[in-house]
Formats: sequence, C-alpha cells, structure tokens
Amino acid sequence: MHVVQLLPELQEGGAERVVLDLNRELVRRGVASTVISRGGRLVAQVEADGGRHIRLDVCSKNPLTFPLRALRLRRTLATLSPDLVHVHSRLPAWLLRVANRRLGLPVVAAVHGLNRPGWYSRILTRSARIHCVSQVVRAHLRRHYNTPDSQMRIAYPGVNVERFDPARIDLDFVEYFRRTHRLDGHFIVTSVGRLAPGKDYETFIRGIQAARAQIPNIVGVIVGAGHRRHCRYERRLQNLVRTSGMADAIRFAGQQDQMAEIYAISDAVVSCSAKAESFGRTLAEALAMNTPVVATAHGGALEIVREKIDGFLFAPRDESALARCLETLRQQAPWRDLRAGILQRFALERTMDDILVIYREAQEATAYNSACLPLPLPSGALRPREVTA
Repeated sequence: MHVVQLLPELQEGGAERVVLDLNRELVRRGVASTVISRGGRLVAQVEADGGRHIRLDVCSKNPLTFPLRALRLRRTLATLSPDLVHVHSRLPAWLLRVANRRLGLPVVAAVHGLNRPGWYSRILTRSARIHCVSQVVRAHLRRHYNTPDSQMRIAYPGVNVERFDPARIDLDFVEYFRRTHRLDGHFIVTSVGRLAPGKDYETFIRGIQAARAQIPNIVGVIVGAGHRRHCRYERRLQNLVRTSGMADAIRFAGQQDQMAEIYAISDAVVSCSAKAESFGRTLAEALAMNTPVVATAHGGALEIVREKIDGFLFAPRDESALARCLETLRQQAPWRDLRAGILQRFALERTMDDILVIYREAQEATAYNSACLPLPLPSGALRPREVTA
C-alpha cells in the first residue's frame, strides 16, 4: 500500500504533528508513505522516519497560479500512483479536487479545526471518508453541512507513548532548560502552542500575575513561536509582560523539540485558547507525562480533561478563574496515575488502527461508486471515478 499525505507546509502545528505521526507509523507497518507540501523545518523528520517528501506549492492562495499548481499536483500523483490520498487542509483539498478528476484516487479529508462554515471549508466534506480529530469536529460538520455520520469517522491525534514517557526523559536537557530559563525553586506553569491571538496568551500572563498572591514562586513558561503574520502579536505579549511588571515571572522559551522533558518539569500545563479548539494535543501529551492540566472549558478540551481527575477547566478569558484553578491544583499535589487514563483513551497505536480502518473504507467506497456508474458514459459525463475526488 502507498499513502500520500497532502498539507500546505511542514513548519509547526497540530496538523503537522499528526502528519509526522502517521508518516512514521505507516512506515513501521510496512506502508509506503509520501508527504507533499511546500516544505519547512519538519521535512527532515519525515525523511528520517522513512517517508518521502515532495516539494510542491500547495500553500499559495494566488488564484492566478491555481490551474498550473493543480496540473503539477495531478502529474505528481499520476507518477506516484498511490492507493489513497489523505489531505489535511482546505487549500490543498481544492487543488486535489481538480487534480484528481482524471485519476479517481480514493480521498480521505482530515478536519483538524473548527473552521468558519462556508463554501471554502465545505471542500473537506467532498471526500470518500472524513477523518474527524474529535467528537466536537464531527458535531461541527453535522451541524453546518448536514454531513452524514456514515461518511465521518473519528481518529484522535494519538499520543506517542514511547516519546512521551516519564521514564525516558533526557536529564541533561532538563538541567539545561532549567538553568537557561532560571526555573529552579519555582512553581512552573507552561503553555504550549503558536503565538497567535486565538491562543489568548494575555489571559495566561494575567492569570499567572493573579496567582502570585497565593503562589509567590510561580513562573509562567510560554513555549512556541509565532507565524510570520503574527509578529505584531508576539511583540504585544512581550510589551504586556513589561508593562504589567511580570518580566521576572514570564519566560518566552521559543520553539522547542524536546517537549516531553518540558512537560515533565512543569507543575501544570495550561491552555487558554479563547476559540474552541478541535482537540488539544498538548493537554494529552502533558497528561501522558503525569503533569496535570488546566484548560478553557470548550471544544476538544472537554474530551480530554476530566474535572478534578486530570486537572481543571475554566471559562475563556477569565484570568481570575485560571488563578484559582492553579492555586487549587497546587494544593492537591501530587497528582497520580494521569498517564494511565491517556494510554487507555489516546494512545497512538489505537489511533493508527482507526486510521487504517478509515483508509480501507475510503477505498471500498470509491470502488463501489465507480462500479455503480453505468458504462459507457454519454459524451460530456463524468468519468467513472471522478465523483469521489
């Protein structure tokens, strides 16, 4: 079997991490894996894990170059002749829609976010099977597009239980990270993700500030980098830290690769996302490292965080509630057996089993739809396999 994954670029983000995990696990299971994107810092990881990367511009929104880029994608797919294409974003899905007209390849579309409803996002529902990364995503598609349950399947972004294992952390990196960011002797609260407005790091900073009355040694660590278009937001956060007198309590750690170690040394991991997220990968990974979590009470976080078992939930943009959660969390320490729940619900091995079922169903649905069309087709009709692109 040969699977092609298609996404805009390989820089950083939840969808990118899903692609990396699928690439690695497909290769482990003897499946040929190819990733097509515009490139980025994570290309090396794809290739190190045994996959192949092909660089194509499936990221640009320039309508003038769309036909040429769709043609290039068609030629690439025709040469590769994969058994299935797994597309992870809307713009590549539109390119694939055009490129696949004469190829008739089975298509699985992954929906990673709760995108604004409309014609542009609807393209992800035009596939043999839809890979929903959570129940909230399935409900979103059902509500806004009337998408039938028979077309949708859930496969959570799985946690790599080997990588996120408290028994396997790099102690040298732990010491380095603690020393570099002056963390010894502090109550460490970490927030992980892109520096983008939707993540609401303002509430994180103010929540840390409000918690200082009860936790004088608290320090907030922000791990992540901003996209090019979010440079102003990053500067705004740094200015907020300065003007609020929090320079000694907030650390900007930038982009980091050794997240297991950072979760392990954290006393809590926080997600302040103001916009409901489709899942909450950082929360699941932190729990796999036995670190309790605090998250805004909406979206995919509700499928991960069990109140008072894994941590706490609070209302979006409520820094006072966040501070109270952190104070209660500290009082209830130590937290135990958090990892066991994650292994049972979100282990990557289980995700891969679900993904392969989705792939098989997509192939069967595509073959069935092709066989059901009358042949020969009248002039001007769709080709037999075109309906499934």
